Amino acid sequence: MYIHMFAFRFKPGVTDEQKDRIVAAIRKLRDEIPGILETWVGRNDSPRGQGYDLGGVMKFADKAACEAYGAHPVHQKLLGWLMPLIDPIEVDFNV
Repeated sequence: MYIHMFAFRFKPGVTDEQKDRIVAAIRKLRDEIPGILETWVGRNDSPRGQGYDLGGVMKFADKAACEAYGAHPVHQKLLGWLMPLIDPIEVDFNV
């Protein structure tokens, strides 16, 4: 099993409506991209979040499936409008 974790700090001016759109779009990826086994994503409510406003975890069968997700056109389209809105951090690992 392979885990992809991410957290986002939103850039100034990102609205709550945009944040909700991001969460919905990431949740939808599981139905649109083969290889995603499970997805969890949501707005951060931890007092220890260090400015990260959103976090998520995706589970894949293996690293190759995660890499295929990263290159998938649906994911690339999402990144096209998402990246200007966030400062992300990602962590990937085998379990």
